[in-house]
Amino acid sequence: MEKSAEKAQCSHVDLIIRRGRVINSASSMDRIADVAVKNGQIFAVGENLRLTADEEFDASSCIVTPGLIDLHVHCYQYATPLGVNVDESAVARGVTTVVDAGSAGATTFQGLRKYVAEKSKTRVYAFLHIAAHGLASAGCSGHGQGGECDSLNQVDPELCLECIEENRDIIVGVKVRLSADVANDGAYEEEVYVRALEAAKKAGVPLMVHHAFSTIPTESDGGDGLSAPGSMHFGDIYTHMYHGFPNTIIDIKTKRVCDSVKEARNRGVLFDLGHGLGSFSWTVAELCAKESFWPDSISSDLHTGNCHGPAHDLPFIMTKLLHVGMPLPYIIKAVTAAPANAIGKSNVIGSLMVGRAADITLLKIEDCDLQVEDCQSQIRHVTKQIAPEAVWRDGKRHPITRVNYRISMHQFYEQAKDWPRLHVHDECPPCPPGNRDAAHEFLKTI
Repeated sequence: MEKSAEKAQCSHVDLIIRRGRVINSASSMDRIADVAVKNGQIFAVGENLRLTADEEFDASSCIVTPGLIDLHVHCYQYATPLGVNVDESAVARGVTTVVDAGSAGATTFQGLRKYVAEKSKTRVYAFLHIAAHGLASAGCSGHGQGGECDSLNQVDPELCLECIEENRDIIVGVKVRLSADVANDGAYEEEVYVRALEAAKKAGVPLMVHHAFSTIPTESDGGDGLSAPGSMHFGDIYTHMYHGFPNTIIDIKTKRVCDSVKEARNRGVLFDLGHGLGSFSWTVAELCAKESFWPDSISSDLHTGNCHGPAHDLPFIMTKLLHVGMPLPYIIKAVTAAPANAIGKSNVIGSLMVGRAADITLLKIEDCDLQVEDCQSQIRHVTKQIAPEAVWRDGKRHPITRVNYRISMHQFYEQAKDWPRLHVHDECPPCPPGNRDAAHEFLKTI
């Protein structure tokens, strides 16, 4: 029984969730129990709580977890090309907290604060982009279209630090994208990286690093040169860990996780999934699974380009990790206690400890029969699905929107065009499911 649960006996509360499998990673709890909520906070957790309540919920067929946390999204809607509606894509899918990953920089952050963080039902934190204008006119990287760090005039560590100091209630870290085509075709990448590392260190917050199609190598040369994750510090976050493009964490020759990546984890660098539109490869995930190199945090990198597939939402991405063999308790930790710790908010979220915010998600593991694509349309047959059943944020229940997960053929073909650019991939190119003629014609094109 959690602390102070005994003295709670014979009390009246607002809500009791009864007989669910409670997985509370913060206290290593995994057993059948009740959860009581009062005044928007966790009041008690224990077996057969003798309490009366305004509302009771029978969770006997559910997994009860702290409210899910998505460590990497883009929710600066209408102000950036990638921004999604956070309440439609998060709390309606069982996610009570999101962290916007660099949509705003120092000169655009106030809009994210006023129009998104302060008005959303979902709890919103943010990584502040090292570029002052954030992703105000930037889309996905890796396609040679230019981006936010094409001018070093916009990369000001002191301006970034000033904004962090004024908004520490929401800003939890710094974000940088290491991709050549968002930094003047790579000419400014090293300087941008150095400035981002400097800003995060001075502010005492983690740096989240996006790393693909970059001039910054994955493997360190052993000298003073920059690398990622080699130059990252304890508590920094390396996102998009399962992509198969240049700068993948997989050694192409050995098909094992790079030594420098393992060394970085041993030094305390955190590894985040960051599914995105191009950053989840079944092949890479399966190779990492052989070594139990699991994500510290599972995040969606949800944005306008992937919210209708291949990412969809956080529970669907959790399903993909379940399919490759990540143990369920690890999955739950990677969307609750681990991301809360990563952003320094474990005293508020990520736990069902007494006194914490009553952010609670109920999940079910359901049988399914799905053909599920990765970001380059490689397909796996998935038979178990993690689905949200109910959600409360600060003790208030919000409706769940269930999604029909099906492959869009248009999107399948668009995603598969990037398959030849992968350094790590399946032996055979992607084939559209159930249409051999179309598959034959498509294979000719790639």
